[in-house]
Formats: sequence, C-alpha cells, structure tokens
Amino acid sequence: MARQLAANTLKRFRNQLEEEQVRLERMIEEHERELEEARQTETSAERSPDPGSAEAGSMNFEYEKELSLGQNTVDLLRKVERALSRVADKTYGICESCGNPIPVARLEVLPYATECVSCARRN
Repeated sequence: MARQLAANTLKRFRNQLEEEQVRLERMIEEHERELEEARQTETSAERSPDPGSAEAGSMNFEYEKELSLGQNTVDLLRKVERALSRVADKTYGICESCGNPIPVARLEVLPYATECVSCARRN
C-alpha cells in the first residue's frame, strides 16, 4: 500500500490547489471578456481591416493565439480540479498508473501531477 501524505502536507497542497483554481477561474473570466471585446471591435465596420490585408492576417493570428492560450488555461484548471478531487477521495499523491507514491518534490513542482515521473515519461 502506498504511503499517505502527512496531514499538514496534504492540507498545504490542497490550499495551494484551491488558490490556483481561483486564479485560473479569474484568468478564464478575464480572457473571455477580452475575447468578446475583441470580437466586438473587429466586427465594427470602421475597425475591420480588408480580409486580404496583412493587418487582417495579423489580427487572425493574434486571435488564434489568444484562443489557444485560453484553452491551455482551461486544461490546467481541469487538472487542478482533478487533483482536488483526488484530495477529497484520498488518492492524492498516489500514481494513477503504478500505484506508488508520487514524490513530494514532484508535487511541489506540479501539484496537479497524477503520475510519478517514471510513468509520466512512458506516456
């Protein structure tokens, strides 16, 4: 059976994950607000560039980049939520693949890690 994290260590990680969850949710809300503002600006007749112009290409590139950054934030939020779920069901800190403990040093770097380094390298 894999070792359980000490209660104070588990509490520290849970608090860290909860803070990260709030931070990411705020980032997503702000990002969505900015995207909506950008969409509204782009659709105004006087601000929309000619679709074939370099300016339009640049705007499209920036828009796609922003969408990608937003999706990365959503993905990270899902990982944090999953880690919090694992805290609740007492499986946090246990590798999902091999069942061995995930070293605290790894959790310090990636508190949402669900696999030990060995198993993560294989995937």
